[in-house]
Amino acid sequence: MDDLFQRYADAWGRRNPDAIVALHTDDTTFHAHVGQEPARGKAAVRRAFADLLAQFPDLAFTQVSLRTGSDFWVVEWRMSGTLAGTDSAFEVDLVDLITVEGGLVKSKDSYIDAVSLQAQLGMAVAQ
Repeated sequence: MDDLFQRYADAWGRRNPDAIVALHTDDTTFHAHVGQEPARGKAAVRRAFADLLAQFPDLAFTQVSLRTGSDFWVVEWRMSGTLAGTDSAFEVDLVDLITVEGGLVKSKDSYIDAVSLQAQLGMAVAQ
């Protein structure tokens, strides 16, 4: 599990959506829990990752903690970046829950401090 986690984190660090989804199952899901529907299947997940990386071209993650099991990992991050085309920067907490099947990522659920993210980027916060 530690090897897969490291390869996955490295792919994100290289900001390469193809390398990231190469570590996912064909029927994978990605759900950023910020009020949007999950992406299902490799093509949709790749699009979601590519869109995220385009939206925040300098997106970066600093690991806070990691817990692994036989078929999952939970990692706390400090996520930072700048909204494309602006000077609006952010730094927020993020928790990823990753499930693994057959040595590949089956699902990625990302829990983001969306209220803080919106406030830092000057976006209206939903009431």
